[in-house]
Amino acid sequence: MPINVKMPALSPTMEEGTLARWLVKEGDTVASGDLLAEIETDKATMEFEAVDEGVIARILIAEGTDNVKVGEVIAIIAVDGEQVSDAPADAAPAPVSAPAAKAEEAAPAPVAAPASAPANAEASSGDRIKASPLAKRIAAAKGIDLAAVTGTGPGGRIVKSDVEDMVPGAAKPAAESVSTPAPAAAAPAPAKAAPASFETDIPHEKAKLSNMRKTIARRLTEAKQTIPHIYLTVDIQLDKLLKLRAELNTALESQGVKLSVNDLLIKALAKGLIQVPKCNVSFAGDSLISYSRADVSVAVSTPAGLITPIIVGADTKAVGAISTEMKEMAGRAKEGKLQPHEYQGGTASLSNMGMFGIKHFEAVINPPQGMIMAIGAGEKRPYLVDEALGIATVMSATGSFDHRAIDGADGAQLMAAFKQLCENPLGMLA
Repeated sequence: MPINVKMPALSPTMEEGTLARWLVKEGDTVASGDLLAEIETDKATMEFEAVDEGVIARILIAEGTDNVKVGEVIAIIAVDGEQVSDAPADAAPAPVSAPAAKAEEAAPAPVAAPASAPANAEASSGDRIKASPLAKRIAAAKGIDLAAVTGTGPGGRIVKSDVEDMVPGAAKPAAESVSTPAPAAAAPAPAKAAPASFETDIPHEKAKLSNMRKTIARRLTEAKQTIPHIYLTVDIQLDKLLKLRAELNTALESQGVKLSVNDLLIKALAKGLIQVPKCNVSFAGDSLISYSRADVSVAVSTPAGLITPIIVGADTKAVGAISTEMKEMAGRAKEGKLQPHEYQGGTASLSNMGMFGIKHFEAVINPPQGMIMAIGAGEKRPYLVDEALGIATVMSATGSFDHRAIDGADGAQLMAAFKQLCENPLGMLA
C-alpha cells in the first residue's frame, strides 16, 4: 500500500514551513535514513529523512512552495513491489469549504457539455482535479474555478503559484460563455488589492519574506499587543569589569579563549536572575512558572533576521565556557544551522547593541520569557567615583519586564543586582 510522506514538524512550535528543495525525484528508490528534502522552518533550514523504504511515486508539493502545513502530504512512496504507476496521483482531496459547496449547488447546470475542456477539468466520470491542498484552499478563498486553471506542477498538477496571483474569472475557458454570467460578488474584493502606498514609480525591489522574518513579525506583534511592558534603566560603571576582562584574557590566552564584554554581561544577568528569582519567571495564563536555572537567550543578528541561541545554565558556567559556547553558536546561527532546542526556550534574554554605538534602547520581550536586558554602548562620561566627580566608562542597561508576572519593585531589584555584579565583577566569578 502506498505511503503518504507528510510535512514534518521539525520543532515543537512549527505549524508550517517552506519545502526549500527536493533531494530526490520521482522514480528514485529510497531507504530509511535517506535524505528526502530540505525544509525551511522559521529559524533554520533542516534536512528531512525518509522513515520507510520504497520508490518515490509522486512528488505532490513542488520545491520552493511556502506555507506548507505540518501534516500535509508532500509525496507518496510506493512499497512492496508496487509499480510507480500504481500509486494514486494525489493525496486524499481536501474537503470543499462550505461557501464553495453552496455556490456549486446554486449554479445552474450547463445547457450542453463544452466541445473541449482544460486538462484539469473534472469529467462526468468523477475524475478529480489534480491540485495541491494549498492550491485548493487558495482557489476556494478567491472563488477561482480550478477547472479553468492549467497546472504547472508535476504531471500537470495545479500548485500554489498557479492560483495565488490569479484573478477570479480571468482564465475562464471560451466554452463558459454559454453559461450564466458569474455574479458580481465573484469580482476580487477591494481588500485584496495592494495598498496605494506600495504603488510607486520610485525604483525599488520587492522581496518575499522568509519564514524567519514572518515569525519575527508575528511574535513581536504578539508581544507588544499582549504583554504589558515596564521599562527600568540603570547606569553602570564598567571600569572594574573592563580591567577584569583584560586580566582574564591574559590568563586565558594560552587556551585560545578571548572574552568579550558581552560574555561577562551574560554571566552577570544569569547570576542576577538566581539572586532575584521573582524575575526568572514566565507568565502562563492562570499560573506562574518559576525557574531554578538561568538559561540566557542572546540576540544574534543574521542575514535572515534575529535569532536567540541559548546559553543553558549560564549561572553555573565559567565565563570561559560561556565565551566558547557563544562564539560557536553565533557562528552556526549565522549559517542557519542551529537545532530548535538551541534557540527555543530560555528563561530571559540579553540584547546588546553597544557595538553599534547605541546608547539606550528598550527591547521587546521574547515570549514566553518574562524579561529582556537591553545593553547600550559603554562610553566615557562625567561620573561620581568615590563621592568625587570624575570620568568613568559608563553604559546604560534597560530591563523590559512582563508586568503581568513581574512587579516593578522586583524588576528594580534585578537591575540593582545586575549593576552590582557588573561594578564588582569578582562577585560573578564566585
